[in-house]
Amino acid sequence: MAFKVLLILVLTFNLLSCSKKETAIYVPSEKNNPYILYEQGLNAFEKNDFFYASEKFSEAEINFDKPELAAKSSIMASFSLYGINFYRDAIDNLERYLKTYPADKHNIYAHYLMAVIYYEQISDEKKDLKPLIRADQKIDFFLKKYPDSDYSIDLKFKKDLIQNQLAAKELYVARYYISVQKWIPAINRLKIIMNKYDKTIFIEEALHRLVEIHYYLGLENEAKKYVKILGYNYNSSEWFEQSYKILNRDYDIKKQIVNKNERNFFKKIFNIFK
Repeated sequence: MAFKVLLILVLTFNLLSCSKKETAIYVPSEKNNPYILYEQGLNAFEKNDFFYASEKFSEAEINFDKPELAAKSSIMASFSLYGINFYRDAIDNLERYLKTYPADKHNIYAHYLMAVIYYEQISDEKKDLKPLIRADQKIDFFLKKYPDSDYSIDLKFKKDLIQNQLAAKELYVARYYISVQKWIPAINRLKIIMNKYDKTIFIEEALHRLVEIHYYLGLENEAKKYVKILGYNYNSSEWFEQSYKILNRDYDIKKQIVNKNERNFFKKIFNIFK
């Protein structure tokens, strides 16, 4: 009985002690000045400190009350991530931006930047085809949605390069099939270049390879057909002379020097977001 009384006294004392403690009050942290954060992001961006810039732009987005300024910060965060080749993070942020700010005036730039990111992940024709296809699809989407925009000029140029890359991929595979004497798949690959990529620089070699294969297989009329196509469209090319030599063994091929011009293109947009 004495033990029960003692226990009741202890419990009563603890309850009284707890009741005297002050109730905890939640105090929200003060909101950071988004203009200062955005300015810090710009300063870091101009110094090529893209990682720090992306963090500041992301903080600014969270703290801005005005949707248009938050959207602007989000775009710059993506551009900063692109600057350090964080392509996957940049794409994820751009997709989130497009869902969060569907009516923002900079949507066109978000689509453009996504197309450029996909394009810059393209490797040579011996490697994965997926980045090529993604870039091609995104550029087609942009050119269809914004055909008259300033960015379309750049993407049309990139589209041409992608077409050449896709044709190079087909030609690379065709050469492999030729090397192992698998003539039907080689012909099929070469005909893809004829039908889909006839505006690329690889069309002439593709036609020449068709002449080679058909002549080797004893299909001389078919070989002559492709020589005529090559001659009609590219009669001054080296590949036409090579093809003509196959059908006319005594023909003397003149050596020609081919000059290649390299073009570089980069579009600066940073001032839009200052």
